[in-house]
Amino acid sequence: MNYDPIFDKWHEECGVFGVFDRTVDVARYVYWGLFALQHRGQESAGIAITDGNEVALKKGMGLLTEAIKELPTLKSHMGTGHVRYSTTGSNNPRNIQPLVIHYQGGQIAVAHNGNLTNALGIRRQLEADGSIFQTTMDSEVIVNLIARSKADTQEERIADAARQIEGAFSLVITTNDSLVGVRDPQGFRPLCLGKTEHGYVLSSESCAFDAIKAEFIRDIDPGEMVIIDDRGVRSTIYVEPQKIDKKLCVFEYIYFARSDSKIDGQSVYETRLNMGRELYNETKYDADIVMSIPDSGTTAALGYARASGIPFAEGLIKNRYSGRTFIKPNQEERELAVRMKLNAMPEVVGGKRIVLIDDSIVRGTTSGLIVKMLKEAGAKEIYMCVSSPAIEYSCHYGIDTSVRKELIAATHTIEEIKDYIKADKLHYLSKEGLCRAISGVPEADLCFACFNGDYRVDVPTEQEEGVKYVLE
Repeated sequence: MNYDPIFDKWHEECGVFGVFDRTVDVARYVYWGLFALQHRGQESAGIAITDGNEVALKKGMGLLTEAIKELPTLKSHMGTGHVRYSTTGSNNPRNIQPLVIHYQGGQIAVAHNGNLTNALGIRRQLEADGSIFQTTMDSEVIVNLIARSKADTQEERIADAARQIEGAFSLVITTNDSLVGVRDPQGFRPLCLGKTEHGYVLSSESCAFDAIKAEFIRDIDPGEMVIIDDRGVRSTIYVEPQKIDKKLCVFEYIYFARSDSKIDGQSVYETRLNMGRELYNETKYDADIVMSIPDSGTTAALGYARASGIPFAEGLIKNRYSGRTFIKPNQEERELAVRMKLNAMPEVVGGKRIVLIDDSIVRGTTSGLIVKMLKEAGAKEIYMCVSSPAIEYSCHYGIDTSVRKELIAATHTIEEIKDYIKADKLHYLSKEGLCRAISGVPEADLCFACFNGDYRVDVPTEQEEGVKYVLE
């Protein structure tokens, strides 16, 4: 699953990016866009470019710079790219996107961000009808549905497939003639449209537009499909209006998105500052310094410091070159791994009452180690503040979280969690405070399922949960 056992963090599965422009080096533009989205996926990367007749594909494991040593060289005007996190045990090159297929209707390259909640049922039916699958990804269900559609055009085939799948999906697809972007009817995952001097781009986040000097135009709406070709940009709502029920994942604002992005018109950076301010308004802790667990809690910590007047300090230094691991360490190994990634500074924390900010607590393992580290460095008291409500439910919409019983807040009270991590105080931001922090987006447009179990799209049954796809 997309969970870091060392840092006790969820991770977004991927970033998608696409370009339609006849005047630029498309492969290079896609590469730069993916580089800006690297935070959304660090296990593999792929780029597919096309001139409408041929497709050139480059992909590999690792960071973008490791995965793609040479860019595809086909002279092209369209391209799509993908960076992803893989699941434990599924670091398989066959699962790297974009997926490129040639079929009776033409050729397509598909990049997918999200998780299909009905993928297993569709896959079983397709296999029963003779379809062959090459990967373990739910994304392959999408290309099979496109290939089997009886619609007249590639764009209509894509819309036909999108109407059959459920759950979270933001798609960037190249066809023979066009670049296509599709967002699911709930808009669980972000997708936005930008403009270059002579063309257009699609991206998971607006921060990638800055990398290629593109102008942000707008977010793609839930249930919308945009088609970009030589005629410009066309848009259609591919589902019945009553099926559209916007529910953007609130964790995009809390943690996943890059701080310099805007999602649905809301600045991610300002939102995180507001979360810190709301944490102070709810706690009013009297302390000597405010600190973050870098880097996920830093912006919220700045907001807390500004609201409280308590100085912000860097008491934990992060080793930025330690990488990420999928090992499942024992307690001793986990502590050593945390110390490899973070180091406490006694000259900063010694004798201090510390407000310590992080964005979330999943299992609580790392939080306790960090509190221990700070107290060993001389901290007097630790007041742990979390810039989100307690995570009590698994996510089925693009973050393959732990089974519910492994989420510490699902089985323990806040007081018990405080004692477990050995903090002196513990406070989670209330849902009301979170909504005030994201003031530019209506509460009704956000998904809080991981906090309250309100799943607006049917989730897999317990019998099906034993079969896990690589979530893209």
